Amino acid sequence: MTARLSGRAVVDLSRPLRTGMTVFPGDPAVSIETAATLEEDGFRVSALHLGSHSGTHLDAPSHSVVGGVGVDGLALDRLIAPLRVLRARDRAAHALITWAELAPQAADVRPGDAVVVETGWSARFDDADATDHPALAPEVAEQLLARGVTVIGVDALSPDPSRAGEDGLWRLPVHELVLGASGIIIENLVNLDRVPASGAELLALPLSLPGVDGSPVRAVAVLPSAEGDA
Repeated sequence: MTARLSGRAVVDLSRPLRTGMTVFPGDPAVSIETAATLEEDGFRVSALHLGSHSGTHLDAPSHSVVGGVGVDGLALDRLIAPLRVLRARDRAAHALITWAELAPQAADVRPGDAVVVETGWSARFDDADATDHPALAPEVAEQLLARGVTVIGVDALSPDPSRAGEDGLWRLPVHELVLGASGIIIENLVNLDRVPASGAELLALPLSLPGVDGSPVRAVAVLPSAEGDA
């Protein structure tokens, strides 16, 4: 969906929340049910059952860091930021995206930018192989953090592999690096192919959930004026 804000086009980067939608392995299933109807109650109310990491959402530091802040501890102005989109399309399943691949696109990334990586895997969100998405090498997180970037996003279930290791243990090095530096991770973005590499602004605001480790967001990209005039 594309709307307009002060004459500029707005691209919706959020995946609709629906009953039975794909979730990260082990997360609560999403269920949206009718709790009250116009016919019987005179008003409509829906009952929502979902995890804090359902659909397009952000991870707060407390998601994987002992003592990390929850959603209510995040400064909202960090989530209204210049948006940089780095492209890493057409990668094989389970591919590791390296900094060497992304560095040429990130030469002018500035502190405070929100940087998201487009893999194209959002198109496979409903497929059986959704968890086979490419992942970011830890060095990508290290390099972006060194450049003052503390909001990092992907169009897949996770910037880390969405599968346990052969020993059955989960390893989330990108989460550990970003959230350990009090950063924010945004997952399951969509429509990044409709956003320019630079010049847009990101708005990705969470629900007000005191002490909670993550939240669905309504993420949008506000395009540059030239895009809005096109």
